[in-house]
Amino acid sequence: MIKAGIIGATGYAGNELVRLLLQHRDVQIVWYGSKSYIDRKYASVYENMFQIVDETCLDDNMDALADEADVIFTATPQGLCASLVTEEILNRAKVIDLSADFRIQDVSVYEKWYGIRHASPQWIGEAVYGLSEINREAIRHARLLANPGCYPTCSILSVYPLVKEGWIDPNTLIIDAKSGTSGAGRGAKVNNLYCEVNENIKAYGVASHRHTPEIEEQLSYAAKKNVTISFTPHLVPMNRGILVTAYASLTKDVTEEDIRAVYEQYYGKETFVRLLESGVCPQTRWVEGSNYVDVNVKVDPRTRRVILMGAMDNLVKGAAGQAIQNMNLMFGRKEQEGLMQIPMFP
Repeated sequence: MIKAGIIGATGYAGNELVRLLLQHRDVQIVWYGSKSYIDRKYASVYENMFQIVDETCLDDNMDALADEADVIFTATPQGLCASLVTEEILNRAKVIDLSADFRIQDVSVYEKWYGIRHASPQWIGEAVYGLSEINREAIRHARLLANPGCYPTCSILSVYPLVKEGWIDPNTLIIDAKSGTSGAGRGAKVNNLYCEVNENIKAYGVASHRHTPEIEEQLSYAAKKNVTISFTPHLVPMNRGILVTAYASLTKDVTEEDIRAVYEQYYGKETFVRLLESGVCPQTRWVEGSNYVDVNVKVDPRTRRVILMGAMDNLVKGAAGQAIQNMNLMFGRKEQEGLMQIPMFP
């Protein structure tokens, strides 16, 4: 039995971790950490857990938690995990960080885009980027794991095969992404109020969104050269989901069938990446509540560009589900364990 502790259990991603881990046959949750709700019953914060979770929220004492847990999930704002993790903790428990603290290898890039000083840059080189479809073998041996961001997960998986194969010019890549409001977290913010979000769609973080360097870094590894993209996220009035539509110039004359064959080569054996049938566009409603990513492609011969599409649940594959997928790999469990929930509809 894997003993798991969660710091940040009362945020949206933290609550999703609780929901999914409770359905994992090999996991026992031993710590519901929440600095905002210390000594308060967890089920009073999320009443969907009434008569399911009886525990009380604890603090963010990672050192004490490492004595009780085999794995620590930190579903917290940027900066907290980096300020807490130590060699002594990593020697006692594995850490899966859902923030951006260890995703970007260049500390100056992290500090520029996130606007904070990195508290423990010495751990960046050891941390493994937890996109299992790409880094599976490295994840198996990790003790500090950087869980990818939601936008980067959907964006990278949607375009990765063609970047890796060199079939597109990655510097022509334009990624248009849309997310539900849960991606902004549970904190009270005027821009996320019902009257601000309902019946509205808007771009934000234009030419400045902090997930941009994460996407660029991972695609640069795939392309084996520096990649610069245009990335624009949008907020849409729904609870969950991310939809990515990306555009890039082809570097060779290929058909849609050729491209689909490449995607089949990369993802045909992957449980959680589903290549849709030709002509079917990904939709967020068909992945909601699941760890699946639906992808597809369309060639525009008139412009010699390709349209690359992806849809997923930002709280599952974009956060908690992916973290559990990584945990399974790190502890030698079946990768799909606890993650085979069928997408919900309606």
